[in-house]
Amino acid sequence: MSKPLRILVWNEGVHEARNTPEHINDIYPDGMHGAIAEGLRALLPDAEVSTATLASDDEHGLSEAVLAETDVLLWWGHIAHDEVRDDVVERVQRHVHGGMGLLVLHSGHFSKIFIRLLGTTCSLKWRNEGERELVWNVKPSHPITEGVPQPIVIDEQEMYGEFFDIPDPDDLIFVSSFAGGEIFRSGVTFTRGAGRIFYFSPGDQDYPVYYHDDVRRVLANGVQWAAQPGRVRAQPEVSNPARGWFEG
Repeated sequence: MSKPLRILVWNEGVHEARNTPEHINDIYPDGMHGAIAEGLRALLPDAEVSTATLASDDEHGLSEAVLAETDVLLWWGHIAHDEVRDDVVERVQRHVHGGMGLLVLHSGHFSKIFIRLLGTTCSLKWRNEGERELVWNVKPSHPITEGVPQPIVIDEQEMYGEFFDIPDPDDLIFVSSFAGGEIFRSGVTFTRGAGRIFYFSPGDQDYPVYYHDDVRRVLANGVQWAAQPGRVRAQPEVSNPARGWFEG
């Protein structure tokens, strides 16, 4: 019998703890991580879905033992990127290189782990006026788009716009358009080492986006794609040849 998919939803949890903005706990009474995990459990009933936050324990809930048992990690961050310890970031990076899947969500574009893995500033344009977002599927052959309508309509959302300073992605899957006329590469994939990465932007703390059925479907599809069922996780070998190996 194959093992169930093991998913960890990580969130700073800072907005919820401070109730900033004041309505966030009304929108997400179980935290944003709770809403994301709820959607994954509904769509992936055979998976094991757990959650962790920045203050879960001394290692942000991302210990070596936890990551070794995680097939896919989802990362939501916003106002506490600098509070994530560098050694934890290095640990997550090592596990991604070894084959762990990573979904980076919304403001996680500015997280230490995303910047480290991509090697660019990952900066973008933004405006938060609760505008409508249309998420257009530009690669319908990709498994992340399965069962997703064209377009996804999100009534209120923070605007993210170009230029988005990321490397050319492996796949451009979604492009968003906003009421103000901006566009944004809102769904992109990358490969780093043996690990698959999916960045998906819809999902701000001010709006109930993580209850949206179509957003939940994208995240569930993204998890299944990033998990690479059947792959044996292994840390990449890094070595330099002995000096005498190439001399003489």
